[in-house]
Amino acid sequence: MSVVLVEGESDRIALETLAARMGTRMPRIRVVGGSKGARRVAAELAGEHLIGLVDVGERRDFERVLDTVFVCDPDLEAEFVRALGVEGVEAVIAEQGELDSFRSLQRQPFQRDRPVEAQLARFFGGRSGNKARYARLLAAAVPLDRVPPPLAALLASL
Repeated sequence: MSVVLVEGESDRIALETLAARMGTRMPRIRVVGGSKGARRVAAELAGEHLIGLVDVGERRDFERVLDTVFVCDPDLEAEFVRALGVEGVEAVIAEQGELDSFRSLQRQPFQRDRPVEAQLARFFGGRSGNKARYARLLAAAVPLDRVPPPLAALLASL
């Protein structure tokens, strides 16, 4: 049986949410705690078919030790922003009552001239637990015909 290795908890949550929506049976998922943990976990799971989901900047750490690797460019959150569009992501943020907080972040001097995608990345990563929470919310909101390509390909491979 396959085991899916992911960098962080938000990746696990997104995959499990999408799999449930798509009626796909998810194999075991192991959070490796950052890409450098892939080698250790792969050694623990010797003999298993290992599949990975990783951010583009860390892909080599996974490709060195896993059978199949699916890559988010540059990361999971950006894949969802592309899939939903900025307006779709802002709608999810608004449903959580946090659009004013995001607008406040956008007005900060360092953020003002940055692309909205970079502002969203800062918003998701700026509070403890936000990445995991929004991974679930964005995975629940994305239309199934627009699931981010690396996640769709990983789920299809199962």
